[in-house]
Amino acid sequence: MVIMLIGNKSDLEGRRDVQKEEGEAFAREHGLIFMETSAKTAANVEEAFIDTAKCIHEKIQEGVLDVNNDANGIKLGPQHNPDGSHVNRGATNNNSGSQCC
Repeated sequence: MVIMLIGNKSDLEGRRDVQKEEGEAFAREHGLIFMETSAKTAANVEEAFIDTAKCIHEKIQEGVLDVNNDANGIKLGPQHNPDGSHVNRGATNNNSGSQCC
């Protein structure tokens, strides 16, 4: 499982209750990803999603997360060929009976 701890409102430095170092330490102790964001300025908002997706992808590549196990909450979207066309995962090849990639 991949969990990211977000420290929001990083634009309000003087009004924070939790210091960045505290958030980082908590995340480290609990095996979480940590990032500070600001919804107001959009700082690190997109990066938080991208970093989480990258971590999930790495765990899939390492075999830690199984994309075929619904309990992992991973849903595969359409795959694309290098030419941009879609790969039909459910289609079968009439000659061999094997499924398309």
